[in-house]
Amino acid sequence: MRHIVEELVEKLNEVFEHLHANPELSWKEEKTTVYIKHLVEEYGVEVKTFPDCTGLIAEIGNGKPVVAVRADMDALSQEVDGVIQANHSCGHDAHMTIAVGVLFTLLKLKLSKGTVRFIFQPAEETGNGSLKMIEKQVVNDVDYLYGVHLRPIQELKGGQAAPAIIHGAGLFIEGKIIGEDTHGARPHLGVNAIEVGATIVELLKGIYLDPQVPYSVKVTKFHSGGQNANIIPGSAMFSLDMRAQSNNALQQLHSKVKHKINAVKSMYDVNIILRTIDYVPAAEIDKQAQAFMKEAIIQVLGKDNTVDPIVTSGGDDFHYYTIKHPNIKATMLGLGANLKPGLHHPKMTFDRKAILTGIEILTHALINTLNLPESHK
Repeated sequence: MRHIVEELVEKLNEVFEHLHANPELSWKEEKTTVYIKHLVEEYGVEVKTFPDCTGLIAEIGNGKPVVAVRADMDALSQEVDGVIQANHSCGHDAHMTIAVGVLFTLLKLKLSKGTVRFIFQPAEETGNGSLKMIEKQVVNDVDYLYGVHLRPIQELKGGQAAPAIIHGAGLFIEGKIIGEDTHGARPHLGVNAIEVGATIVELLKGIYLDPQVPYSVKVTKFHSGGQNANIIPGSAMFSLDMRAQSNNALQQLHSKVKHKINAVKSMYDVNIILRTIDYVPAAEIDKQAQAFMKEAIIQVLGKDNTVDPIVTSGGDDFHYYTIKHPNIKATMLGLGANLKPGLHHPKMTFDRKAILTGIEILTHALINTLNLPESHK
């Protein structure tokens, strides 16, 4: 198989360079959708797009089992050299290239049984792109689902890979303290929203869950007051970032946070409104899918470079697919690429040879899952 992937290097470099140079934000991946659509249609691949959202489905083969590969498409909005812009600092350009490479490789191998569906999914960074694909029923008949994500060098070195990424759950909330401004000389006539916010920060530090399960909650944004220093602000906006390694722990954390916020409301006799911005579930990894992926990693990198599943506090909306469809057997490949200084860093870099490695591993995983004849392996 390696010789097939090597024959594709020039084309894959072209694909990556284009995707990397043309990042698009969540739900705005119009040009990316068109580019991938035209790219795979040139090879006679059936493609489905959607009239009300970005993203696409490419499919080869027929019949059962149906095995899907998901690649996220969107870039981040962040400051790069002083300019706020779309930037592929999470590796989604690499993930799309890997999916394209797997598709091209399978076309050369010629499937003898089963269907492989490539889900080019929008809006992973906003945490709800997978829900849109689920709404489009793209995984209703899927038996196995595989994803891939480059890992920072702190987790995996180049030439290493893990058969699963055990992401934690994340809940992101926006809060609003509602009150009226008062004169700085008459603080007794109102409530200082900044003091309310400070109390929230302190009370959140007093939340305790099972210490065996990692969790955290923190205030990540607080805006209050205007230009005048002699006005006590009565209103403020803030945001909360809650994370836990399991879905159950996150539910417990959320409940305790709401209890603390209600205590602050009573303490200051002030109205505080909370609104959920986003939620990302923790990973639900299937042992059989993980076993197929582990076998594939060993086939490509050997046992010494096959690492145990990675536990990470980061999140990924990939896991919505199995939350909403528990019958799907899924796992995500953790791919070492000497990625540094870290994911979401504006100057993130990685060894592009990892793209070829990822293609080989995912292709082997698909073949293992489809149980193709030995001559195709």
